Amino acid sequence: MLKKILILDRDGVINQDSDAFVKSAKEWIPLAGSIEAIAKLYKAGWTLAVATNQSGVARGKFSQQDLDEQHTKMLRLIRAAGGDLHYIAWCPHGPDDGCACRKPKAGLLDQISQALNLDLTGAIMVGDALRDLQAGQAKGCQAVLVRTGKGEKTLADGQGLDAVKVVANLAELAEQLLAC
Repeated sequence: MLKKILILDRDGVINQDSDAFVKSAKEWIPLAGSIEAIAKLYKAGWTLAVATNQSGVARGKFSQQDLDEQHTKMLRLIRAAGGDLHYIAWCPHGPDDGCACRKPKAGLLDQISQALNLDLTGAIMVGDALRDLQAGQAKGCQAVLVRTGKGEKTLADGQGLDAVKVVANLAELAEQLLAC
C-alpha cells in the first residue's frame, strides 16, 4: 500500500527558482498548478512537508525574516486553496558550513520525521535537483524528479537517477497519486 507522505523541495518544485536566490516574499512566485496540487493532496489525506536548502541566509542574500515572510506567503496561498503543510524544514547554512541538515544530507528529513513522529521509509521525496533525491533516498523514500526548476538540467546530467520517477511538474504528480 502506498504511504501517503510527500516531502517537497521548495524552489523549483513549488515556486519559481532563481540562480540569484528567491530573496523576498515578492520574489516567491508559485509555479502553475503547484498550490492547487498541494491543496488536493492535503484534502485527500496526504501528509505534506517541505525540506528546503536556504543558503541565501548564510550568504547574506536575505534574512531569516525574509525567509519567514516567504513561507508565510506560501502557507497563505496553500490555505486559501483549501490545503496546508504539516511541516516546513529549512537549512539556513552555506555549502561549506559542515551542517547535518543541508541536502544531500538527510538532516531536514530527520527533522520532519521527528516533528511529525513518522517513519519516512516509503514516503515520496520530490525535487528538481539530485541532492533532493539523494536526501530522500538516504531515508528510504521513493524519489521523484520534476522537470521544473533545475529538473531538466538534472535529467540531462543523468547521474544518480536510477529508480527515479520523472514527472513534468508537481501538478502532474498529484494527478497520478490521486488516481491510485
